[in-house]
Amino acid sequence: MGAGAGAREGKTPPVWSRDFGLFFVARAVARLGDTMLPVALAAGLLQHGYGAGAVGLAMASTAASFAALVVFGGVIADRFGTRGLMIGADLVRLVTQALTAVLFFSGHVVLWEICAIGVVNGVAGAVFQPGVASTVPRLAGDVQGANGAIRIAESAAQLAGPAAAGVLVGLTDPGGVFVAHAATYAISALCLLLLRLPKPAYGTRHTAHGRAKSTFRADLVEGWREFRSRTWLWAVILVWCLYMIAVWGPTTPLVATEVVGEHGAGAYGLVNSALGAGTVVGGLLALRIRPRRMLRAGAISLLGFAGFPATVGLGMGIPAMAAGAAVAGAGMAFWSVMWATSVQTQVQPDVLNRIHAYDVAGSLAMMPVGQALAGPAAAGLGAGGVLMVAAVTSVVVVIALLAIPAVRNLVRVDAPPVGAGAPAIREERDRQPS
Repeated sequence: MGAGAGAREGKTPPVWSRDFGLFFVARAVARLGDTMLPVALAAGLLQHGYGAGAVGLAMASTAASFAALVVFGGVIADRFGTRGLMIGADLVRLVTQALTAVLFFSGHVVLWEICAIGVVNGVAGAVFQPGVASTVPRLAGDVQGANGAIRIAESAAQLAGPAAAGVLVGLTDPGGVFVAHAATYAISALCLLLLRLPKPAYGTRHTAHGRAKSTFRADLVEGWREFRSRTWLWAVILVWCLYMIAVWGPTTPLVATEVVGEHGAGAYGLVNSALGAGTVVGGLLALRIRPRRMLRAGAISLLGFAGFPATVGLGMGIPAMAAGAAVAGAGMAFWSVMWATSVQTQVQPDVLNRIHAYDVAGSLAMMPVGQALAGPAAAGLGAGGVLMVAAVTSVVVVIALLAIPAVRNLVRVDAPPVGAGAPAIREERDRQPS
């Protein structure tokens, strides 16, 4: 790995400020709630007589509506700004999770109602998510450092969240977890409300006034054109579809039901906490290692994920599962920072929300399929067999990513040193291969 652009002469732009700190807290707290959700759903639905298929469908309902609508959320974010949309989405999810808590506390748990609430949460997430990508470079000069810091915070939340959820399930009821989840959205909304978000910089093709006059359809088409013009971007998303349907999609519900069913909710919380600990390590590595070819380094790190489904699929003990989860978390975290930084620095600000929305939609398009098929596949091959297929496929995905020249050879683009003008970074970005 060559020296990163961040090693160029000049002072590295700062990461921390009051406003980035607020955004950091918002992301960390929201992630804390999100990592508690799988424990609550698995324990709560199993407690009410549902199986792996129901858990998969409940998770898929959120993922499917999110993936279907996030592209439109990206257009809306580029046209009307991000902060107000993000606050509104948090408030909607505050209400839905409070309602879910009432259902579980009352004992009135019907699968279609849980799925319907999941759909609403997915819509809210589709409105929220596009703004995340464009907010980071607006708040921090060192984009990779900011992404690494956020990843560490989210990882620490993942470390604490599942264990806390297991304790709450044991002491109260799955409904107690949903109360806590609702509270995290309230805190996130408050942090975003207090945030002073700088105005975005615009590229040479658009001004804020010109974009406001464009039609919704034109903005949607332009986002697609910008997305498909970058081979490294759409190629990764294409490979990621396989990853979602064969690896991440089935792994999430099957690991939950296997570990909860065999060892209890507390054990599942510990395994997920190990996953969180691994992602902390991966985030720390991403703060220090600045490879010149970020996607190549990130793809190699993904090899570590195979151990997670493999250890659960082979029925190993809790220590082995936790070790596999930790290595998987480190690899996934390092990849995610490399990928997020590549998108945020290679794409001009005026289309970044739309590009990120296409990125997210493509990345997650097949996840609900994998989640929904988890139950039927487990019925045919056994849960262990499906998880072993996921382990093998995760290695195949890495090979596929490294086989694409536009992916493995993409050279990083960082923010210029403090005092350098925007044209310098624009000129360097334009020279990058697509």
